[in-house]
Amino acid sequence: MKDTRINIINQQRRFRLNRVAVRRMMATLAAIAASTRRSAPPWREVTVIITDDAGIEPFNRAIMKHAGTTDVITQRYDALPGEPVGLLGEVIVNVERAWQVGGARRGWSAAHELALYLAHGCDHLNDEEDTTPAGRQRMRRREMRWLRRLDVPVLFKPAARASF
Repeated sequence: MKDTRINIINQQRRFRLNRVAVRRMMATLAAIAASTRRSAPPWREVTVIITDDAGIEPFNRAIMKHAGTTDVITQRYDALPGEPVGLLGEVIVNVERAWQVGGARRGWSAAHELALYLAHGCDHLNDEEDTTPAGRQRMRRREMRWLRRLDVPVLFKPAARASF
C-alpha cells in the first residue's frame, strides 16, 4: 500500500507543537485505519488543520451547523473523475481543547488527547459514525486500541502554552 500523503496546517499560535511528530503520528494512524477498511479505495491524502477554540468555531458552524467549539471535525472527499483513486480528507483538531482536557485527566497528557482526536478523525474518514451511543462506544474502543499500538510521542514542545 502506498503511503498516505499527510499535510499539516497550523492555524494557531498559542501552543508550540512538534510538527514532525504530529505528521508521523497521523501517518501511522492513517496506515492503521486504512488497513481496517474493507474493499475501499486507498487513502491518498489527509490534511490536518491544527487550530484552537477561536479557530475551530467557524469550522463547526459552517460544517456541522453547531455554535461554539468542539474537539475534532472531519471531512471526507472521494477523488474527482480523472484523478487517481483514493480517499482525501481533512481532520481539523482543536489543540487548545486537547491541552485543557488532556491536562485534567490523571495518567493522560495533552499529547494523548491530541492523538485521540487524530485517531477519532481517522475513524470518521473510514465512514464510522458516532451518532448513537453504541456507535460512539465502538469508535472509542477502536481508537483506544489503535493508540495502544503506538508510543504517543511528545507532540507539544517545551513552554508549549503561550500566555492568553
